[in-house]
Amino acid sequence: MNILLLGGGGREHALAWKLAQSPLCKALYAAPGNPGIAQHAALVDLDAADHRAVVDFCIRHSIGLVVIGPEAPLVDGLADNLRATGTPVFGPGKRAAQLEGSKGFTKDLCRRANIPTARYERVTSKDGAIAALPDFGLPVVIKADGLAAGKGVIIAQTREEALDALDTMFSGAFGAAGEEVVLEEFMTGEEASFFALTDGTAILPFGSAQDHKRVGDGDTGPNTGGMGAYSPARVLTPALEAEVIDRIVRPTVETLAAEGMPYSGVLYAGLMLTDEGPKLIEYNARFGDPECQVLMMRFDGDLAALLLAVAQGRLAEQGPVTLADRTALTIVMAAKGYPGTPEKGGSIEGIAAAEAEGARVFHAGTAEKGGRIVANGGRVLNVTATGDSVGEAQAAAYRAVDAIDFPTGFCRRDIGWREVAREAQ
Repeated sequence: MNILLLGGGGREHALAWKLAQSPLCKALYAAPGNPGIAQHAALVDLDAADHRAVVDFCIRHSIGLVVIGPEAPLVDGLADNLRATGTPVFGPGKRAAQLEGSKGFTKDLCRRANIPTARYERVTSKDGAIAALPDFGLPVVIKADGLAAGKGVIIAQTREEALDALDTMFSGAFGAAGEEVVLEEFMTGEEASFFALTDGTAILPFGSAQDHKRVGDGDTGPNTGGMGAYSPARVLTPALEAEVIDRIVRPTVETLAAEGMPYSGVLYAGLMLTDEGPKLIEYNARFGDPECQVLMMRFDGDLAALLLAVAQGRLAEQGPVTLADRTALTIVMAAKGYPGTPEKGGSIEGIAAAEAEGARVFHAGTAEKGGRIVANGGRVLNVTATGDSVGEAQAAAYRAVDAIDFPTGFCRRDIGWREVAREAQ
């Protein structure tokens, strides 16, 4: 069949790499793609925000499966419009995608379904937020309700920081995403991510990962979209995974279905492992970035067949997902200035040398100019390697990083540090 992949980042490069390996894949198209994705797919000039153009392309090219990579088209309802024409699509419809599109929506669902999460309050004005602050103590978590590219979460340690955060959000720094704000109690524990596929009825676990959101070593500096990740997150034990499915994922799927908005796609649960058990931090309605990269490195199966089964409501027919026991670890190489204004246009060389080290380099924010690869975004490359332990995968990934010549780039040098420290005990 012909497949259309929407998106142009590192997540989509990893998906394209895996989709292209499927015996089902006759032709793979990607929009907009990037130079790395172009190694596996035909790039097409197609704007995911133009739903009519996407639908027309699918009809003209007999697309048998659309895979929507990023969150914005899902929240915008693209999957609904594709399904209305009979095109199988991997990704939730607009109403179900509110799980990511509105943090308040998700918190309210947790309340209705008795899903463990942090205590919260939804506020629509700065004055209302200030009035509610004393109910939460310090530190307090302040979140823009809508999509903010992974940057709309501030953990305020002092009242002054909280007031500054509210000023930032209600002044329009996050656009419409900050018109409503969610205040949350601060949860203590270790974070982990859990992934599950669902067609609205069946649920199939798809592994775990641990992301590194802060821009600097030692988890310092501002939040980013993610500076690196590894999988599996061994802190999320099989017993805890079972608890996450029973107390968080399954009630979410069942509640959405009962309320007339069945969820079809991948559920990405950001978790806090507290002394009281796992609690939901938030949901994403798509594969994480860069978590997808490490999951695809471990996945041993036919991705196109699996995603098609989700799209067609046949997930119950699939066997368990097979993930390699080996650890996969990815390091984000970002452009200087990120997560602020990144320096674009910097030359990149040595990708082939990095892959000769046994790593795989996924393009995240690159462009081709005059036959050369240059930086074209904040997060630019995902240098990914595997090993029998996190320490081994980390060492292999950093050897590959050191083979890349990217003078205007930088990366964290401690991805996987928690698990490396545990392995050394």
